Amino acid sequence: MPTQTIEILSAEELRRTVNRLASQVIEQVNDLSKLALVGIYTRGVPLAELLGRQIETLEQVSVPVGALDITFYRDDLDRIGIRTPAKTDIPFDLDRKIVVLVDDVIYRGRTIRAALNAVLEYGRPQTIKLLVLVDRGHRELPISPDFTGKLLPTSAEEQ
Repeated sequence: MPTQTIEILSAEELRRTVNRLASQVIEQVNDLSKLALVGIYTRGVPLAELLGRQIETLEQVSVPVGALDITFYRDDLDRIGIRTPAKTDIPFDLDRKIVVLVDDVIYRGRTIRAALNAVLEYGRPQTIKLLVLVDRGHRELPISPDFTGKLLPTSAEEQ
């Protein structure tokens, strides 16, 4: 049976949501010079880049943006299969930074657990926060985003 595609956010809603999320990050981070955004491959990376540009527009502060591949930190490779890993690209020091992990969707929490393990291989941040565009619910782990664009409860069977 073919999968049905549903538009969750229009282009204008996405623009407003990214603007709101960027504003929330600015409000919560007292020292923007310590802020670093790290997008989780694949769809978290362009979102992190978009947020970085928006924060720069709002505050005239350049925010470092990195990309994190979590392939070998996952605990479900037997279920999802091994894919060709992307290259982690974090060209800045994470020590004592306020790191915001960025992903498009949070569901069970397993991707974020893997991302936490992976990011700690690259330094010792002061704080790690989580930003997601969409929260689907159905957590299997006690992980909750600090910044959420949209709550979208779904059934466990929905992709």
